[in-house]
Amino acid sequence: MKSLFFNQGLAQTTPFPLGIEIARAEGIYFYTESGNRIMDFVSGVGVSNLGHGNLKIKEAIHAQVEKHLHTMVYGEFIQASQTKAAALLTGLLPERLNCCYFVNSGTEANEAAIKLVKRATGRKKIISFIGSYHGSTTGSMAISYNEKKKSAFRPLMPGVEFIRLNNWEDLNLITEEIAGVFLETVQGDAGVRIPNPLYLSALRKKCTEVGALLVFDEIQCGMGRTAKHFAFEHFNVIPDILTLGKALGGGLPIGCLVANKNQMELLSFDPLLGHISTFAGHPVACAAAAAFLEELNQPHILPHAEAIGQYLERELSTFKHVKEIRRIGLYFAVDMESEEVVQQMVDSNLEQGLLSFWFLSCPWSFRIAPPLITTFEEAEKAINIMRKSHDKIA
Repeated sequence: MKSLFFNQGLAQTTPFPLGIEIARAEGIYFYTESGNRIMDFVSGVGVSNLGHGNLKIKEAIHAQVEKHLHTMVYGEFIQASQTKAAALLTGLLPERLNCCYFVNSGTEANEAAIKLVKRATGRKKIISFIGSYHGSTTGSMAISYNEKKKSAFRPLMPGVEFIRLNNWEDLNLITEEIAGVFLETVQGDAGVRIPNPLYLSALRKKCTEVGALLVFDEIQCGMGRTAKHFAFEHFNVIPDILTLGKALGGGLPIGCLVANKNQMELLSFDPLLGHISTFAGHPVACAAAAAFLEELNQPHILPHAEAIGQYLERELSTFKHVKEIRRIGLYFAVDMESEEVVQQMVDSNLEQGLLSFWFLSCPWSFRIAPPLITTFEEAEKAINIMRKSHDKIA
């Protein structure tokens, strides 16, 4: 397995890649070079929320390519695809989240958010959460929890403390020394951990009291994944800053830092170019994002996603080896008896033509996050595959 990528001049992220050669993708399916069809029940780990090959997104990409590609570093030229994407995105958000900084990835959005909370408050310390995952660059890694993923790269950014999700006592650690509190609105890598609504309200109140900025990372849980446009809509709590990525680009790489324009302005002076990125707001990625947002806003999409989620949860709950299901929308963690059983389940699913996956920090759960466009017929087929895999477990 080790040579699969290296022998073709490509870096490899683990010694155990899936190693499947993809010829094309359409709807919720991958088609391999060997002629097999695989149901995508992972959505590229939260990217392909509208499936593969959406016609409107492809048309927008092609139209923008005909106009122009990169023209100038971000912030110098006014480009229609950027302004359209910003208008559509802020149009879905509360009034105070009215300014977008489009960047290249979710982790870059978090890096920019780290800088903004420090610039806006003049403070140095950051609070994050046990179980958090915010990206793989050094700043984002510093505010992520899993020490196994961090220890080889220390020293990282100092001044970060971790508190427990849904623990009221730990809110006392949020003091007037804290610049920002970073939370995945629904923790993904920890195994789809959903906050208590009362706790989230208390967190919002505490941040306001001490002047710390509340940052919601919705890179994975946003953009329809929870069957709402944004996960924070489930809790009636509005952050000061929002970070987005993954699905926002409709399959192209993009991230976004969203804040109030008065806060965002602070990145433009003292110093100039407080955050700068050559390819930020790339016109093709922004054109894809605008088309994605228009498609996501079709009135049937989110109610359908919730209905599919309810069906899958109901069926999975009948599996005797399933210990717990955590679900919000089409975002699932399915707990089983051990890491070994999860491995059996994921491997068997793939052998039968269904891609499910793991969590880095929750090895006793397997992940499913199918595209929001999954039909009931496709969901039933997926359940039948998972039931066969389940029934092989001793």
